[in-house]
This record gives sequence, structure tokens and C-alpha cells, in this order.
Amino acid sequence: MSLQANGSGPGDTPAAPNELSAPWLFTAGQVASALGTDPGGGLDAGQVRERAERYGPNQLAEGKRVPVWRKILRLLSDRLTVVLIIAAVVSAVVSREWETPVVILLVIILNTVLNYVQEQRAESSLEALRSASVDTCRVLRGGTPATVERTDLVPGDVVLLEAGDSVPADGRLLEAVRLQVAEAALTGESKPVNKGTGVLADPRLPLGDRTNLLYMDTDVTRGRAELLVTGTGMDTQIGTIAHLLGSTTEEKTTLQRSIDQLAKVLTYIALAVVALVFVLGLLRGDSWEDLFLTAVSLAVATIPEGLTAVVAFTLAMGASRLAARGAIIKQLAAVETLGSTSQICTDKTGTLTLNEMTVRRLYAPDGRRFRVTGSGYSTDGKILSPDGQPVPVLTEAYLAMALCNDASVEDGRLTGDPTEGALVVLAEKGGIDVAGARSTHRRLAEVPFDSDYKFMATFNRTSDSTAVHCNVKGAPGVVLDRAAFLMTADGPVPLGPEERARIRHDVDALATAGLRTLAVAGRVMDAPLPAGPEALSAEAANLVLYAVAGIMDPPRQEAGEAIARAHAAGIDVRMITGDHLVTASAIARDLGIGGRAVAGTALDAMDDGQLRGEAPGLGVLARVSPEHKIRIVKALQADGYVVAMTGDGVNDAPALKRADIGIAMGITGTDVSKGAAKMILTDDNFATIVAAVEEGRGIYDNILKFVRFQLTTAWGFVLIFLAAATFGFGGGAPFTALQILWVNIIMDGPPALALGVDRTDPEVMNRPPRRADEPLLTGRRIAVLTLLGIVMAAGTCIVLVGAPHWFPESAGSTNFATTMAFTTFVFYQVFNLLNVRSETGSVFSLRTFTNRAVWVSLAAVVVLQVLVVQLSIFEGFFDTVPLTSAQWFLCLAVGATVLVFSELGKAVQRIAARRLPG
Repeated sequence: MSLQANGSGPGDTPAAPNELSAPWLFTAGQVASALGTDPGGGLDAGQVRERAERYGPNQLAEGKRVPVWRKILRLLSDRLTVVLIIAAVVSAVVSREWETPVVILLVIILNTVLNYVQEQRAESSLEALRSASVDTCRVLRGGTPATVERTDLVPGDVVLLEAGDSVPADGRLLEAVRLQVAEAALTGESKPVNKGTGVLADPRLPLGDRTNLLYMDTDVTRGRAELLVTGTGMDTQIGTIAHLLGSTTEEKTTLQRSIDQLAKVLTYIALAVVALVFVLGLLRGDSWEDLFLTAVSLAVATIPEGLTAVVAFTLAMGASRLAARGAIIKQLAAVETLGSTSQICTDKTGTLTLNEMTVRRLYAPDGRRFRVTGSGYSTDGKILSPDGQPVPVLTEAYLAMALCNDASVEDGRLTGDPTEGALVVLAEKGGIDVAGARSTHRRLAEVPFDSDYKFMATFNRTSDSTAVHCNVKGAPGVVLDRAAFLMTADGPVPLGPEERARIRHDVDALATAGLRTLAVAGRVMDAPLPAGPEALSAEAANLVLYAVAGIMDPPRQEAGEAIARAHAAGIDVRMITGDHLVTASAIARDLGIGGRAVAGTALDAMDDGQLRGEAPGLGVLARVSPEHKIRIVKALQADGYVVAMTGDGVNDAPALKRADIGIAMGITGTDVSKGAAKMILTDDNFATIVAAVEEGRGIYDNILKFVRFQLTTAWGFVLIFLAAATFGFGGGAPFTALQILWVNIIMDGPPALALGVDRTDPEVMNRPPRRADEPLLTGRRIAVLTLLGIVMAAGTCIVLVGAPHWFPESAGSTNFATTMAFTTFVFYQVFNLLNVRSETGSVFSLRTFTNRAVWVSLAAVVVLQVLVVQLSIFEGFFDTVPLTSAQWFLCLAVGATVLVFSELGKAVQRIAARRLPG
């Protein structure tokens, strides 16, 4: 609904805030009339009470809280957790022992507690929004200034603001004097925005260009203002973001989806095998009771009970290593997600850049051009000539930059406007003692900067002179119009049409390169000064143009290297920012970010289908809103990409939550962004993201090693039982329930955990990211695991059947054959643990010896197996008999065959890979 006067006046029922859909299109008086507010006196006590009841407190609404029991029940309903619970029950039925079910239940409890704690921390994002700023503000009520709690503000209030204040609500400016507001946290705009009271004509104006409006939780950096509140609480832009954040669903990580898929596959396999064993047993005439025990034992053997524990351990170890590298992980499963990241959508300001304005180019009006080194608010750096010649002294320009300036820089820290801070640093690099110059050149008067006339002027005089120095800085076009001369190496000369055209061309070239431009000029005049701002402004004419500065927020040095490394790893990087398109494009070029650059208005013209088609080709998205960020993340995810989103502002929070891996900045990031993210960078360093991706890939590899190791064992168990059920040897159940449990314990314990601390493959960043829908068990992996399972089953069955014939002297013992088969199967696991550490690399390499934990755990397994077999105290417990050295050697040799078959397969695979074109 458009805003109109409709007869409203002070004391009348005001229009609802959501009816003021475009207050920037109307005068302040019209907005005040629609709200029933007297701009000169504010609301009276009765109006405040009525509106407080109608609109409620100026705070964000709390979301519906999920009870603890429901959260825990949801965690317990996870597919693998259900499978583990069934495994615990089945284990208790089969083994009649408490060890296995207790261990499995402890794993379930530990995993549930870890996930619950991580989720509770993640839900702090909305709480951070609600408590972002609970303090007071100054308002005009009943014609008198008063101090009230921010939460007590109502639509129609007149708020009094000055430099340093945080804006307490959304509103239309009634008055603005030299007003600048930092909106980076909301819009991504790195530079404070000049604000005014004039009416704006474009109804589709982006958020960052509505210069007559202020928004909640932005900061006034300069000037003063009177603000007419048009929206409070959830009716503010921050409220809109809070709604987006609350309604944005968190997607499961790729690891969680893969684990779910694996549990589903294993469940189906267990059921199919159990059914097959039943059918074969019935055909053979076995009893129902024997068939039940055999089938249940087999089901236990096919379920990797230790999967959740090992995954949690591996992720926790990875999270610890990441924390040491500057990345704090809030959700353990997100560690692995990093490794599958194929798209990084990154904010610009403070993430890829320093968020410190810096002069990079300096143009003298006579055509001389200089490059300025150094970054940020450090005075380290030089002014260099492109031809290597000595740089002339531009004293007049540097002095004007120091004097026509209200900012100060001390020890690299800025106080004041960032652009003015850049000029202070340049003056210092040019040899000016800024503090000394200001003390000797007393300021007599000034024309403050205003967005309407776009320049600032100061009038300074030294104590030993009667002359007054007029110093001016501002938009090049405005300053050039007020200039009559230009400074050359020989002094001022008249400024003719050709020089003006050349200077404008130089300014356009700087702007095209993404630099903000600012001109400095001045003149010497006689005292006394005229009175009044209009007269002073008129004196800022007939100026001598000193220089034009090209200013930018420079990219971080390490960001470009990190982006190049990401590209080498098959990861696309795109910049999504609220800054201007030209500026963002220039930064992107410097950093090596390719792709098409578009503004948010272009995204508005695309429907979701069009955006999905265009998204992979977009490199820079500028002047975007929070909704745009979520749309681009969804569009990329719809095509199967795993998306990481970085950001530090309130406006980034919904997209951070929606992304597969949201990454917040720890130093410059808001509480809201940190709460919504899954990872926080303690050093705000983009390069840390790439290091984290490498760590994530290594973690996924380690989890995959365990899965391959576990499933090979499970496949072997399945085939052994099927063979026994089919051909009737071993009584249909070759291993006792306790022997099955023993194999699971010794191989799910230290050896499996040792895989979790394997070092990351040095080549991990030279391969593309895996697809988001790629399962843990690909067709090739299933084929390899099945083949190795067949090798294990065949060797074990051959030993089980052949041992009594090969060693007739031991054949009289009832448990001899099963002890030989049992020991052979354990040795299969020992050699397979070495084998699964690489899918393509040979065991016979130096990397095999890089993980001491693997060798220690394997040695422990062998020792324990020897004790179980050879010590008489364990014979009755495990149904084993002592073996001779020859029998031990046979078990060892047969167990090593899995390594032989695996090495042959890997060799064939490496040869085939080398022969493939490209």
C-alpha cells in the first residue's frame, strides 16, 4: 500500500508500519503525517501507551522452542542409531552376555550427547539477534528530550542521534547534519554511507541506496540526526533477517546423508542374508531354534557397531586440529562437509579485504601519476613513480589532506571516517607530521561535508601569518568545477578545457578500476573570513587543484593465494557482497575470481529456474540483499554443489545457516553470524578456509578407510556363514558368538581409531571435490570390498575344512579347526588394516610407516590373539585350543593373501589411470 496523507494528523490513528512500504519515496512531513506524529514534539504519553499495546516491545520475537525430550528423540530416531539399538538387543539375545549391548548403548549415549550439545550451541543465533543491543536511546516526547530503553520505542517516535550511537529502530530521517552511517553489518557496504533527508524517486531502490532511511543496529559514524521511527521489532530490516533465519532449514551434512544411506544399505543386506540363511536352513532340515541363533549372529556380524564411535572420534580429532589452525567447528559433522565443498560464496568486506580504506593511486593534475604501497592504517609504505624517478614533493596536497580532515590514526588504529583515515595515512607517507601540522595550522572555520554539495572545506592559519589557507576535499567533479588553476612542478597554472577533460578522463579510469576517487585543492586568501556557511562555501572557489586520490579497501595478501589453491582443488569461489558492482568487480579481478558480475537487481529479474541455470557462471554478485544470498545458495545446492558461505554481518546469517557449511568471521563477525555458522575463523583469514577444506578431505578419507575396513570384515562374515549354511560345515555357524564379538571388539577398538588419526594425503588438494550425492559405497568400492570379502571367506573356509587333514595330530580336538579359522580371520583383519589406508597407493611405501598408532594397535591385536589362543585360562571362554608354530605360520600366510590380491588390484588401477588420456 502506498503512503498518502489521507487526513491523518497528530493524535489521529496512525497508519500501521507495514503500510509504509516505501517511505523513501515521500517527504518527511508526509511520513510523519501518516504516522500521526508531530515532527517538532514527538509523541505524547497517551500515544506511546496506545502504540506500545498495539505493536509490542521493540525487540525480536522468540521462536517456538522445541522441548529437550523431542530433540533427544529426534537424535535417537537417526537410522544408524536405530540400527545400533537393534544390534544391542540382538547381541544380548545371541551372546547372553552384557558386554556387547552395554558398549553399544554407551556409544549411542555418547553420540547423542555430543550432537545435542552441538545443536544447542548452534541455536544461539536467534538468541544473539534478540540480545544484539539492549540499551537506551534519546527520544523527543511531548516536546521534551528523554532517555528511554530501546525496547520502549514505538512507531512514530522521534529519535535523536549523534556520532557513536547505534540506530535503535528503522526510520525516516527528519533532519541530517553531516550524517554518515556504517551499514556494513546489514548491507555489506564497506564505506560509511552519506545520509540526507531528500525524497528518492526510485521505488525499486536497493537497501543500501535508500539514503534517507536508517536501519536498526547500524552505527552513526559522523554528524547528528533526528529519526522518525517507522518500524520496530520484527517490522525492521533486522526483524526480516530474524524471520529468514528462523524459517531457514538446516540441511543435513553430506556425511550425515552418507551415513544414513550406509545404514540403510546395511540393514537391507542384514535382512536379506538372514532370510537366505533361514531358507537354506529349512531346506537342509535344521531346527527353528538353531536357525534363529545363526541368523541373529549373522545380523550382528553385518552391522558395524563401532561406526558411530569411530566417526565421532575422527571428527573430534579433526576439529581439534582445525582449532589449532584458526577454525573452530561448532558441529562435528560439519568437519567432513568442508572436504566435499565445491563452491565457496564469500563476503568481500573484512573477509577478502582488510576493511581498512587505503590510497592506492595518486594523480597530480598535470598528468603525473604515482603508485602508493602499503595497506590499511599503517604508515609503512611509499609513494612511487612509475618510471622509477624520484617522486616530487607534493606538500600542498599532503597538507590539505591533513588539515581538511577530522580523522586520526594512531598505532594503526583509526578514529573517525575510514576515507579520511586513508588520507591521513597518505599525508604521513608523504612526509607530513599530521598532528604537528594541525597544531601549527589552527582551524578558524569549516564547511562540513554534506551529501548535497559533496565537499568539505577548512580555513586554517598559522600563528606567524595573517594569510588564511583554504583546504578543500570532495568529489572530483565538484572540486574541479570550483578550481581555476592546477598545481604543476613549476607552481600553479591556469586550468583550461583540455586539462579539465584530461583530469575527468583520469578520474573515470580510476573509478573503472574500482577505486573511490577524492580530489584535494586549496588556495591562500586574506583575512578576515566572512560569516555564515553560505559565505564560507562561496570562498571555496578559484581553487588550485592539488591532486586526485584513488582509494580502495585492499584485498588481503593471502586471499589471492588461497583462492588460487581452491581453484586448483576444483573449488569455485564467488564474491557475494552488498558493495557496488564496479568496486566488487575490481577486487574480484585482483584476487583471481572469474565469472560474470551482476547486481542484485539482475537477480530480481530472474526466477528460480533461470537463476539455477545462471548461478554456476556468476563470479561477482553485488548490491545484494539477504534474500539474494539465500537464493544463490539454494540455486547452487539444487545442482548438487556443496556450498560454503562466509560472512561476518547480520545480513549474512540466514545464508550462513542455509549453506552446507556456514563460516563466520571470529574477529569482525557479529554474534548473529557466529551463531548461525557451523565454523568460525578465529583469524578472519580466508586462507584458513582452504586449509580447513584440506583437513576436511583428509578426515573424510579416514572415515572412508574405517568403513572399507569394517565392511570387508562384515562381507567376510556374511560369506563364511552363507557357505557354512549352504554346505553344512562348521555346524552351520563356524564361529561362536563370543568369537564374533572378539573380532568386532579388537578391530573396532584401537586399530579402527588409529585410522582416524592417519595423516592427510599430500595429494588430497590435487583432486576435485566429490559430488554431494556420492555415496560412501560407490559401485567400484562395493566390487573391491566384495572381492576382498570373498578372499577372506574362501581362505577362512579352506582353513576350517582343510586344517584337520593338514594337521591330523591335532584333529582330535573338537575346537582345533574353528581355532585355526578364527585365527586366520583375525590375521586377515591385521593385513587388511594396512591395505585400506590407501585406495590406490601401495602398502610397500614409506607412507605406510607414518602412523605409529596403526602399528602399535596391530601389535596389540596380534599379542592379544596369541594370548586368547595359547593361554589355557581363555580356552574355555573362547572355545580355542593352543596352536603350533607351523599352524600359526599357516594362519599368517593365508591371512596375508588379502594383501596380495589388493596390491594386484591397485597396480592394475594405477596402470589404467596412467594410460587414460589427459
